[in-house]
Amino acid sequence: MSTNQNPISPVTARVRLTLHTGERFFGPGVCELLERIRETGSIQAAAAEMEMSYTKAWRILNRAEREMGVQLITRVSGGKKGGSSTLTEAGERAVRDFRAMEAKLCEAADALLAAHGASFAPKGVQRTERDD
Repeated sequence: MSTNQNPISPVTARVRLTLHTGERFFGPGVCELLERIRETGSIQAAAAEMEMSYTKAWRILNRAEREMGVQLITRVSGGKKGGSSTLTEAGERAVRDFRAMEAKLCEAADALLAAHGASFAPKGVQRTERDD
């Protein structure tokens, strides 16, 4: 008689980078919103892709800009041809630097897991590199 057992998954470390002042203002969601604005040229389209309201997207962007003291996007109001948004140099730099910090944080988490994670690996399972 055979038993159906789920295969044991390897142990990985997952970390999330969020930047704070007095309040949380920049994390993976804000970064993704900026990346989608870059791709679509529109706050509304970027928000829709993320299943987020336009109002929430505005609030998120305004908080990040206020806390960082820089303008992250250039907004052109609508009209007959509609509006558009593009990332400023500061916005591009914020996306690039945040993604770089995330990558280094993940590398550090992997190194910590490699050095200290043996206690967490199920018996007979080796820890593997991240699948991200």
